[in-house]
Amino acid sequence: MGIVDENVYRLRIMLEKLESVAVGVEEEFHTVDLATRKLVPRADRLLQNLPENRFSGELQRSVVETNSRPFVRLSDLLEDLAALRRAVVSEAESFGLGVVAAGTVPIVDIDALKVTPDPRYETMLEEYQLLAREQLICGAQVHVEVEDRDLAVQIGHRVSPWMPVLLALSASSPFWLGSDSGYASYRTLLWNRWPTTGPAPAVGSAAEYDALVAQLIGTGVITDPGMIYYDVRASDHVPTVELRIPDACPRVEDVTLLAGLFRALVVTELDAIAAGRPPVPTARPELVRTLTWRAARAGLEGELVDPLEGRAKPARQVVRETLDALRPALESTGDWDLTCELAESSLRRGTSAARQRSAFATGGLEAVVDQLVSETRANTDWWPEARCSQIVSMTGDYDTSADEAIVFDGTARGPYGLVVTALDRLGAEGLAERNRQKEEVQQDLGMYFEEGRLFPVDLIPRIVASEDWEFLQAGLSQRARALERFLHDAYGPGGIVEDGVIPKELVTGAPGYREEGRFVPRDAIRCAVSGTDLVRDGAGHWFVLEDNLRVPSGLGYAMANRWLSARVVPELVRAVATPAPRRAMSVLRGALTQASRELALITSGPSDPAYYEHGLLARELDVPLVEPGDLRISDGELFTGDRRIKVLYRRIDEEDLWEAVPALRDLVASGAVLLANAPGNGLGDDKSIYAYVPQMISYYLGEHPVLDNVPTYLCREPADLEQVLDRLPELVVKPVDGYGGQGVVIGPDASPQELEAARAEILAAPDQWIGQETVAVSTHPTFADGRLEPRVVDLRAFVCLGAEPDVVPMALTRVAAHGSRIVNSSRGGGSKDTWLL
Repeated sequence: MGIVDENVYRLRIMLEKLESVAVGVEEEFHTVDLATRKLVPRADRLLQNLPENRFSGELQRSVVETNSRPFVRLSDLLEDLAALRRAVVSEAESFGLGVVAAGTVPIVDIDALKVTPDPRYETMLEEYQLLAREQLICGAQVHVEVEDRDLAVQIGHRVSPWMPVLLALSASSPFWLGSDSGYASYRTLLWNRWPTTGPAPAVGSAAEYDALVAQLIGTGVITDPGMIYYDVRASDHVPTVELRIPDACPRVEDVTLLAGLFRALVVTELDAIAAGRPPVPTARPELVRTLTWRAARAGLEGELVDPLEGRAKPARQVVRETLDALRPALESTGDWDLTCELAESSLRRGTSAARQRSAFATGGLEAVVDQLVSETRANTDWWPEARCSQIVSMTGDYDTSADEAIVFDGTARGPYGLVVTALDRLGAEGLAERNRQKEEVQQDLGMYFEEGRLFPVDLIPRIVASEDWEFLQAGLSQRARALERFLHDAYGPGGIVEDGVIPKELVTGAPGYREEGRFVPRDAIRCAVSGTDLVRDGAGHWFVLEDNLRVPSGLGYAMANRWLSARVVPELVRAVATPAPRRAMSVLRGALTQASRELALITSGPSDPAYYEHGLLARELDVPLVEPGDLRISDGELFTGDRRIKVLYRRIDEEDLWEAVPALRDLVASGAVLLANAPGNGLGDDKSIYAYVPQMISYYLGEHPVLDNVPTYLCREPADLEQVLDRLPELVVKPVDGYGGQGVVIGPDASPQELEAARAEILAAPDQWIGQETVAVSTHPTFADGRLEPRVVDLRAFVCLGAEPDVVPMALTRVAAHGSRIVNSSRGGGSKDTWLL
């Protein structure tokens, strides 16, 4: 594959993942004295008590900058932006200050203001003089994830004709140094005095772009890449494209609107690159500057130049036509309804510039500042009741950087509002008492994972939002269909090997490959129930960690967790509606009894760590729980006592089953007995085979994968082996046939001795190992020792196969031990009740 073809292929894959492109925002805020309404250099006072990773200073000491987390869902971003504003507003008010999100503040005494004491800023003041002193402006910057930098540097030029539309929506700087400038965004004119502002250049690669930046630095006019202030630029340190043209917006909803529109523009232009379409004619820098001036002059209250037609139209018409043009991208991200609502609200209200002029007409400049302060703090309390004193006291220095439930200021995210409120009423002592009750109930139920050890369950439930669950259901169904086809093919005609999609030696040499896999009739379902382990990162991307097609466990424990929660913390269970366990049992029963209702569940017996689950499932399915010694074969049929068995729901390793009942092989081969799951399915659990599941989906289904794998390197391949060994401290390495977390080494957490031991094992048998990129897995609050801790979590979801795949409406969240990233129960992990909305 050539370089150009490879870029187009990567781009098309990226476009298929549109629903998981993350977006983040940086906002700048002025600080004003609430008594005088003047801009004041007091930002440093605010920053002393705000988290450094979310709040920072800028060139002027009157400005505070906030940094959101990146998010896949626009609603999550809106929530985070509101929390950031809530924090900076609260801190400012404690000093008698107000916070203003606007391009400019009308009442300013330049002589009283100073730059932030930082060598870089002081150098800028020395070099740029009045230009730096008058940098009393604030903007909003949107960052959209684009992993390929060669593509990222092309985006700035291609989206440039639409930047005036985004500027008009944000226009909030009509006043400058006490006077009406006549512009909706006078900040734009001030900003464009810097030597490296304006439309982004047309370049074809990152190398070309970097050479241009180096030339600019070489002139001595700028000192570093951070001084490239194009309207849109590719970041020089993170894989994003940055929007820089908008004024700061008083209303948090308007910032969110800009984020949604810019993300849609970026993805639309990525699609255009993949299709070979050139930039629109109005992308010429001379025209873009003209369009930008028009937007800065009139905002939404006059005319804008149509980016496609190049002629003036009423601004509101141009905004609506832009929205319609971006509809495919907005629908793909699930943002269409929210973006339409935000856009119509913005158009009804008009620009902040127009509202400021109305305030000035009735109350002068002081009224303008009061309005800006009020609008900046409005609509920031999405869950005002969720910042509860008991929860705050239990979180302490809680790390929320990748948390699913808690915002950095101790408030609850999205659907967790009612849950957090209920937890707050219980408090630490109440939770400790419920935890004691939980253990008593578990003992009464015999809910053990292994002899003498209760199955670890945390009482704080995990919620999977409906948007996530709908997305996951589609991806899980697709994956189950492809893996079922693969197993039949691998133990049958072998088309995927003959066609060169998967190497033959990878299949037949896999530790999980079994000749008995060929016994399974072609019309039988091999994977009656599969378990897929997923993780989510802090931005909301989901990844498949591994597939479990051999003896997937956990569904019974997921049901038990729900019953346990209902008995011990009923107030939490009542807070949110979620599917009942009986629906899960109905799906499982339907999958297992397709061939026959003469079903039994077979276990190795009480010595199995998951024996409790085996008994629970047998009771709920209303079928016999049998051990190998309970089986007998008579006249070519299988019995337990006098009860005939046609289907064995297998919760025992197949080797143990063959050893205990050798004649069972013949019954399976003849079709007299069906094993669920089928023998030989361990091939599908193999970590090397896992790396090829995206190709399976394309080969068997003709579809692009919905769910991403974690990027994986096969140590059997020399180039991959070299990369894994070179990057061992950064990667996760796993044996291809490992399960239960056995043999896993997480590079960033490993000691030098552990890394060297892993290196030796890999070198000794490279074909038995894989490496994977380390995912910054999301965390979830977990109650331990009277406080809440952020613990790493994963999700095991289940799919039952029949005529069509059916995703079981019950999943198991597994929780890592303190300080660990491994969630398996055999490695000290626990679990949570999981609510699928």
